[in-house]
Amino acid sequence: MFLRRHERSKDGKGHTYWSLVETVRTPDGPRQRTLCYLGELNHSAQARWLKTIEVFNEQGESHQLKLFPCGVEPPEDDASVARVRLDQVRLERSRRFGDCFLGQELWKRLELDRFWEPLLEGPGDAADVPWSRMAALLAINRLCAPGSELAIEERWYPSTALDDLLGIAEGKMNDTRLYRCLDRLLPHKTSLERHLTGRYGELFRAEFDVLLYDLTSSYVEGGAEKDPMMRRGYSRDHRPDCQQVVIALIVNGEGFPLSYETFDGNRGDVTTVEAVLRMVERKYGKARRVWVFDRGVVSEENLEALRRRGGRYLVGTPRSKLKGFEKQLLEGGWEQVRPDVEVKLVPTPQGGETYILCRSTARQAKERAIHSRFSAGMEKGLRALEKRVAKGRLKDRNKIERTLGKIQARHPQVADLYEIRVVEKRGALALEWGAREGRQSWQRAREGAYLLRTNLPPEKPEKLWTNYIQLTEAEAAFRALKSELSIRPIFHQLERRAKAHILVAFLGYALWVTLKHLLIAKGSAASPARALALLGTLVSADIVLPTTDGREIRLRRVTTPSAEQKRLLDQLGIVLPDRLSFDQECSADSRVA
Repeated sequence: MFLRRHERSKDGKGHTYWSLVETVRTPDGPRQRTLCYLGELNHSAQARWLKTIEVFNEQGESHQLKLFPCGVEPPEDDASVARVRLDQVRLERSRRFGDCFLGQELWKRLELDRFWEPLLEGPGDAADVPWSRMAALLAINRLCAPGSELAIEERWYPSTALDDLLGIAEGKMNDTRLYRCLDRLLPHKTSLERHLTGRYGELFRAEFDVLLYDLTSSYVEGGAEKDPMMRRGYSRDHRPDCQQVVIALIVNGEGFPLSYETFDGNRGDVTTVEAVLRMVERKYGKARRVWVFDRGVVSEENLEALRRRGGRYLVGTPRSKLKGFEKQLLEGGWEQVRPDVEVKLVPTPQGGETYILCRSTARQAKERAIHSRFSAGMEKGLRALEKRVAKGRLKDRNKIERTLGKIQARHPQVADLYEIRVVEKRGALALEWGAREGRQSWQRAREGAYLLRTNLPPEKPEKLWTNYIQLTEAEAAFRALKSELSIRPIFHQLERRAKAHILVAFLGYALWVTLKHLLIAKGSAASPARALALLGTLVSADIVLPTTDGREIRLRRVTTPSAEQKRLLDQLGIVLPDRLSFDQECSADSRVA
């Protein structure tokens, strides 16, 4: 790291500027990267262009200083002159800045600072740190580098510039304060959901007339004996050894969340629908919403509950129902909605519902490849067993049937496509097997096909299919919650803290989905993860300027963004601050942590 001198002529006058640079390795070899611009260090011959800086001394008093290189004679009898030792300039207190600043900007655009302040800063509550700022800290951490409250205190927060951004005094942030903040957030869950729904509408004109409903789970580390919500159930996280909580999420077709709910870990998906319907009606009133959910939560009872409330639905159905539409599946009359997707409407005789047959060539190729692999494995096992039986190596019928059962268990997807018998020929056992042609033909016909069901008025099948395929937005929301936002695992052992952890993850997702749609609106190809990673390399640091009289001047600055970072910041409409906190003047033996 060193100072670079820049010469520039302006209006016939020469100017000297300085920047702080470092050498970095690149695929094209070593290159110099500009960290910060220091601007012009004055020259005595250019006194009328003197540029001063305002600094604060150790007593908090401010005054103006004029910076000169130590090799240049400044104007005489000027007490405000500071001569800088250029060979001793250094960079200290480097902190993560870019991603945290982006998180704070998203927090402000959702007006979460205005939302939380009156709710958390009650009269007579003289907290050392405003609770609304602690809430911002928790949400920004969940967006940028999710971790436990202890990890925030010990590792993440000290490495960030959030003390400057949020104005939290040194030594005032600890895990106890974060836990207490969690306790204060949870009672305002419903108000938060309503506030965010309104902001999505104002920022992106988001509508919530079509709702996508899906479920996931998150497991807890530890026994969680004081949390009755944590139970063992079907684990989507492949952690059946851990107790879990089920999370139901409702989003619109663009992925903006309307609400979420938590259920006991052993709660079946099918049993959650009516409870969620009541919850949404209680919070947002009754309306003719269209509910879209997958076949995992479909039951006749749930559909009847929707019809009783005047609700409309578009749902997936079990694959077994396709058998009842074999004739329509094999006939023509399909409508192309995409190059690789075709659909067909099949009204029911009663007229209350419509079924939509869908067929995807990409899905067909995938399923055919899977079936071919399993069929090849099944036939290989049958041929091997047939050979063993024919050579007399396996003579006991029970052992033959047990071996046959193992082969079928390894290939359940195709086991019913083969007719297999153990017969006796000429006093010896033999294995006979062959394909069931009718079943194999039906399997080939249904490959890539699936069936939807709706009580919406019959309309263009393309629109119905498009609405259903939007379920991928709910799946994308869960992927973000589980990967980028790390909603799992949960380390809290108390029910209220576990629920507050999920609320903070919901807040983090609110920031994430806002960033996603800001990037989409500006035509950026960057994902939220890419944008955070790119801006995460921007840091703030103290440029320490030692002077010839034994003082040190500290200028807290943000590193200069690269061309790619500038382009992203412009797309998001974000302007970086020129400086952080204030510039300081202190004695040489004084240090800032």
